[in-house]
Amino acid sequence: MKKTVVIDALPESIQHYREDFAVVVIDVIRATTTAVTAVAMGRRCFPVPTVDAALARATKLHHPLFVGELGGNMPYGFDMTNSPAGIARRRDMQRPMILLSSSGTTLLHDAAECHAVYLACFRNQEATAAYLRDRYERIALIGAGTRGESREEDQMCAAWIAGSLLEEGFTPGSNKTLATIKEWKGALPSACHVSKSVDYLRRTGQVKDLTFILSHIDDLHAAYMFVNGEVLEVPVHAPEPEAHQVGVSQERELL
Repeated sequence: MKKTVVIDALPESIQHYREDFAVVVIDVIRATTTAVTAVAMGRRCFPVPTVDAALARATKLHHPLFVGELGGNMPYGFDMTNSPAGIARRRDMQRPMILLSSSGTTLLHDAAECHAVYLACFRNQEATAAYLRDRYERIALIGAGTRGESREEDQMCAAWIAGSLLEEGFTPGSNKTLATIKEWKGALPSACHVSKSVDYLRRTGQVKDLTFILSHIDDLHAAYMFVNGEVLEVPVHAPEPEAHQVGVSQERELL
């Protein structure tokens, strides 16, 4: 069977990739960067699609850290906004993180019924490609976007991953995929400065997150998988986590 990779965007596109696809969710600014940063530091991470889901998840965790934003605003009662730079500075790793975002965590939950779901950002795009290339024959790279629009940083990250997969024998699954790869494959990370997401960070005084994102490129050597509502780190040469193993760990959450 021919190996294919496709690049798409926005949560509504996930319906096209529910069967036989490994789906990679990309929300560089900022949800997937925040999530993988937390897990890489040893913190458990539970992305949720809504505030109600966050509150429900909290009842199963001990002293969770509420992290997130909706429409750019931190929900009432949350501890901090969706910030990779902010989570990287914290040292309370024993507190599991409940993560909510306008687009990225919604896309993750929309993808939960797909064959396999991963998270990628600039920090682990190379490791993600290396992990996926020998394990799957159909891969979909989905940028979360914002307010119904795709974002340059997500398309860039997807193009980097797809470009690496093409070098390993994959073929582009659409003309749009090939065009995106050609547009962004050789781009520098700073090319995302044209993005509306970058403009938002600047206007709202959150440049520290942009600095963090652009100064952490391929420094994590693991894939990050979304299993049973939790983000798990998988070293490039390790097997996939078994779903029942995650269930066992969740049984200990209230202990």
